[in-house]
Amino acid sequence: MKKLLIILLLFSPLLHYAQERTDKKLQKKIEALIKDYHGVIGIYVKELKKDRVVRIAQDTIFPTASIVKVPIMLGLMDKMHKGELAYDSLFTYKDSLYYAGSDILGSFKENATISLKKLIMLMLTTSDNTASLWLQSIAGTGTRINELLAGFGFENTRVNSRTPGREGFRAIYQWGMTTPYEMGTLLEKVYKHQLFSPAICDRMLRCLGRNFWDENEAISQIPATIEVFSKNGCVDASRSEVMIVNAPHRPYIFCIFTKKNTDISWGRDNEAWALARKISKLLWEYYEPRYGGSFK
Repeated sequence: MKKLLIILLLFSPLLHYAQERTDKKLQKKIEALIKDYHGVIGIYVKELKKDRVVRIAQDTIFPTASIVKVPIMLGLMDKMHKGELAYDSLFTYKDSLYYAGSDILGSFKENATISLKKLIMLMLTTSDNTASLWLQSIAGTGTRINELLAGFGFENTRVNSRTPGREGFRAIYQWGMTTPYEMGTLLEKVYKHQLFSPAICDRMLRCLGRNFWDENEAISQIPATIEVFSKNGCVDASRSEVMIVNAPHRPYIFCIFTKKNTDISWGRDNEAWALARKISKLLWEYYEPRYGGSFK
């Protein structure tokens, strides 16, 4: 019976939810910051050592935008764990893989070779869509990734694009969908070595610790000397971010998802990005007051 309970706690986000306690003081501070926001917002914050949380529409479904690349990574790591892929496997690029945009991979020549680890770097670090769609296929397609997510207990986190049967969801949420709670819990399971092997989890963390997009987003408010595992995603009316801040005394999860945003501008002062930075600064100073400091 005890072993069964441990297994359920590891793989059921809903049971894990029951162990968490609300940090009422922090909840009020965040609610004050978001009260006038022009759009739909969901937030999940968790202090990892004490299981103290802030929940604001944490179970609302949001578009993932490029955060869908975290589940794609999960699919790849599952194949690596099973010995079906090697981190340094080589693949041949074809022009038919090209996805219009400013991606690095799209500038490759026909029949050029590239390693799996470089494709993963492009997907997670620079958010290269051509690499990501190719990797979605290599991972076994969205269908296989969704089966894996369901097996880990995630009910709402799914890949929609290029996935048969997901056309209706794609019309609403585009490439992928998730909730602040589920995406935060997914990263927590990686951080705590609760998916696959410890070595595979560490590999995922290393891949998530090299984010190129760190100027407008919440990650910009964390000191450069602090390790952060993150992924962000954005389209016109949706700006979102998920991160684990490996703070020296009180490491924490911060997930902020938005949709139906009134401000669809792309400058640093975009309302969603500005709000994410404010909350991120609040969290850093709340959890690590000994570090102090002020960030732009």
